[in-house]
Amino acid sequence: MKPLILNFTPTGMLPTKDQTPHIPVTPEEIAQDVDACTALGASMVHLHARDLQGVPTYRKEIYADIIGRIRSRHPDLVLIASTSGRTYSEFSQRSEVLELEGDLRPDMGSLTLSSINFNKVASINSPDMICRLAERMQERGIKPELEVFDLGMVNYAHYLIRKGLITPPYYFNIILGNIAAAQAKLLHLGLIVAELPQDSVWSIGAVGDSQLRMNAVGVVCADGVRVGLEDNIYLDEERTTLATNAQLVGRVRRIAEGMGRPLASAAEVRSRLNLQR
Repeated sequence: MKPLILNFTPTGMLPTKDQTPHIPVTPEEIAQDVDACTALGASMVHLHARDLQGVPTYRKEIYADIIGRIRSRHPDLVLIASTSGRTYSEFSQRSEVLELEGDLRPDMGSLTLSSINFNKVASINSPDMICRLAERMQERGIKPELEVFDLGMVNYAHYLIRKGLITPPYYFNIILGNIAAAQAKLLHLGLIVAELPQDSVWSIGAVGDSQLRMNAVGVVCADGVRVGLEDNIYLDEERTTLATNAQLVGRVRRIAEGMGRPLASAAEVRSRLNLQR
């Protein structure tokens, strides 16, 4: 078995301190959770930034603070910056983090391949926006983290390939269980995986109660898993115990150890994805 890629998602845009005291929102809180989860085997970190009030922000200065703290402690870790359209709609806002220079430049940028409805809000990703973000990432030498919530999004990845806007190896995060997208079912997952382009590296994540089950599936059959408080704040399906990021990541590590599957190092991930530092 190839070593398992562990993509850690510490913060996201939705969880608040009122919902769980364990959600990291300041640059130092995020960096400390990255410290703990890197020690447990995380090799990639999917970053979201918050302002001083804990509200999601696109400002590159805050991303620079987060990335700088992490780089100083874990220079090889693969860092992914969000370009989410859930809160901000202007290209200049969503792409601002891609303009960071030097060691503060992220290795990858999230690229959601279509619009999607979540429980209460929508993430709007027009065709023009997707292409412009992909083009800017290509210009900046930043690899897209291709976020797929449904089969049609894979189809759009094939379109970007034909347009020459993304190049192999392709990295896909398949995120299941959202109310208006593919569910956390093997049939849904299988249909998506069957349509992935050649030279794809793919990880499985899921929201809420489905996270643990889909992480277990990922340990068995995927290249990696996506796990963290961004997608699920509870340790149990009954939602009686709030989780920490270290607990969620540590549980995936134990599942992998039980299966005899090693975890990929950051250097191994960089090699598989052709990421240069």
